[in-house]
Amino acid sequence: MTPDLPLPTGSITDSALPTGSITDSALPAGSITDRPTAVVPVPDGLTPDDLPAYVYDLASLDEHAAAVRAALPGIELYYAVKANPDPELLRVLARHVDGFEVSSGGELAHVRGLFPGARVALGGPGKTDAELFGDVTRLHVESPGELRRLLASGRRADVLLRVNLDVPVAGASLAMGGGATPFGMDPGGIAECVALLSGQDAVRLRGIHAHLASGLEAPALLELAAAVLEYARELGVTEINLGGGMAVSYAAPDARFDWHSYGEGLARLRRPGEVLRIEPGRALTVYCGRYVTRVIDVKRVHGELFAVVAGGTHHLRTPATKGHSQPLAALPPGEPVTIVGQLCTPKDVLAHRVPVRLAAGDIVEFTMAGAYAWNISHHDFLMHPKPGFHYG
Repeated sequence: MTPDLPLPTGSITDSALPTGSITDSALPAGSITDRPTAVVPVPDGLTPDDLPAYVYDLASLDEHAAAVRAALPGIELYYAVKANPDPELLRVLARHVDGFEVSSGGELAHVRGLFPGARVALGGPGKTDAELFGDVTRLHVESPGELRRLLASGRRADVLLRVNLDVPVAGASLAMGGGATPFGMDPGGIAECVALLSGQDAVRLRGIHAHLASGLEAPALLELAAAVLEYARELGVTEINLGGGMAVSYAAPDARFDWHSYGEGLARLRRPGEVLRIEPGRALTVYCGRYVTRVIDVKRVHGELFAVVAGGTHHLRTPATKGHSQPLAALPPGEPVTIVGQLCTPKDVLAHRVPVRLAAGDIVEFTMAGAYAWNISHHDFLMHPKPGFHYG
């Protein structure tokens, strides 16, 4: 944990309930469990009929992004738009980042529409001709075949070759490199690209890109950075994009990636004349978002207690995808209850057997919903209403 980086504010506890919170007097009769006298309130400006909703704390995002920026002197900071492309979040981040990393023509058009002059790097496998031949600051080339198409087009471009090094990525939540994966090229593929680039000057080799793994703490990411920099120096390039992958813990929401030690480590590794770039996504925005909904029903099935809430994983797919319980804002303790959504699938689970007390009508607030949440969810399954979006 990094105590001197500010933590986002706005979690709700029993001791600080605004006027209008739901209490026993406003609840339907017939709930299974005994009711506490204090539960999570509806966020300011909303009513239960406005839920489910995403609520974004833009002030805390601004504070967090500024602190991250300050911890990385001399390092270029790009935001990975895939984590959350919400325009209001991007407007806040634009004040602190050097550019944006996009992974599709759709993301590119989205960013260009908001920030026409922004520096943009386009990555991702399987680029279409329209994506490959578009106007971006940097192209991350994924294969010799992709480079051949680019060369045949006659288009002028600055490229980084995405390298997949055979290096350990133990402890990663996702591995995009370190072995046989569909991302990037092994050194043989890189050598083929270097040969293709010789004898012409339309497509200019600027450096390498190496996003090898996600979910790593600062020491592990610095070990990967050292390996990538060693390879870049052997290749003779001085622009190195180290990708993202900073650890985020849904099991320990107060734990934070150590940006200070990471920045200090990169400063030690960087040599004069080298440009180092990183592109975090989740670690920048995850803490500013909440998914707020209401309990529709509480029931017991074969001895297990379930709370059914409005919405579900078609709004917030993260816990189903990663197999964790989405963190909750403070609720009174109670018998373990599994919180599920409205979908006709047993996989529509937001939190497993959490020891909280819930009844129909209660408000449930899931934290850490600012990244890989709404934008990766299967919105139209069963055609339930979409959530609202609110900013503070």
